Amino acid sequence: MSQPTKQFKPFVAPESNMPELTVKSILVGSLFGVIFGAATVYLALKAGLTVSASIPIAVIAITLGRSF
Repeated sequence: MSQPTKQFKPFVAPESNMPELTVKSILVGSLFGVIFGAATVYLALKAGLTVSASIPIAVIAITLGRSF
């Protein structure tokens, strides 16, 4: 049994020109950087243990990026 081949259709068209560095991206990135930086410092001072905030911030950034 052979499977029918599907033609690949990209989510964003190759000829589209999307801005990458915008005021909104700078403001949201700065806000989350301050929030997660403060949370990491608080956790380090309170528990004596630090965790990397890069994974949660990446997940939140992708989720918010899709919703905007």
